[in-house]
Amino acid sequence: MKRWKRSVKMMLTGLAAMIVCLGSLQNTHADGIHLPIDIMIDVGHGGIDSGTTYGSIEEKNINLQIAMKVYKMLKARGYNVLINRTGDYALSDDNEWLHSRSRHIRDLAQRKELAVEIVPQVLISLHVNWAKNRRESGPVILYQKRGQSYLLAHVLQQKLNGLYQSNETPRTGKTYYLLNRTESPAVIVEMGFLSNLSDRARLTNPKGQKEIADTICEAVREYLVLCGNLHDGEKRDAH
Repeated sequence: MKRWKRSVKMMLTGLAAMIVCLGSLQNTHADGIHLPIDIMIDVGHGGIDSGTTYGSIEEKNINLQIAMKVYKMLKARGYNVLINRTGDYALSDDNEWLHSRSRHIRDLAQRKELAVEIVPQVLISLHVNWAKNRRESGPVILYQKRGQSYLLAHVLQQKLNGLYQSNETPRTGKTYYLLNRTESPAVIVEMGFLSNLSDRARLTNPKGQKEIADTICEAVREYLVLCGNLHDGEKRDAH
């Protein structure tokens, strides 16, 4: 537990209701985390790691802006949600347990360890894409080689395709650290290409960000209902 306790405390300091706990829950962790967690939102990059960039536009900020919208929307639906970054800082700074010279590996390991300890029903990692070919556009969903992850990816891809008017299909994330090292159904959501003019406008505009967040939330809700893991969060109080 020591491996991720500091991260959780820092997040709680920055956001009064960061961990959402609505409805009837029986399990509460000693650090004040209400379990089980329905959805964990992994916010890509942060701090020294800006992710992909276009001029002064940095991926890490887009990821956080949309992630916070997704978090608040899922909270409003009554789901129990954990978000692993609420500000512009690197999660590698919280990793005091892995003795590695690589900041990147410490960052990934910190994200993985929190997911392993919490065991959410769904793990969604939010990112922004880049391509040399500036005509490349639209959302791309990467999934684990297992059925539930593929189903989650399929629903997300279908919903986001509708928003972007694209025709992408989900792809296996064979080499992705977080997907390969977590047991929870997990996906990486590449929310669009920063290198593409149309996608960039959507990703950086508050209205476009809200549309993306709305679509992700609806896909998560549909996935959870399809799996029978949860009723719609809005109906939880009745059960």
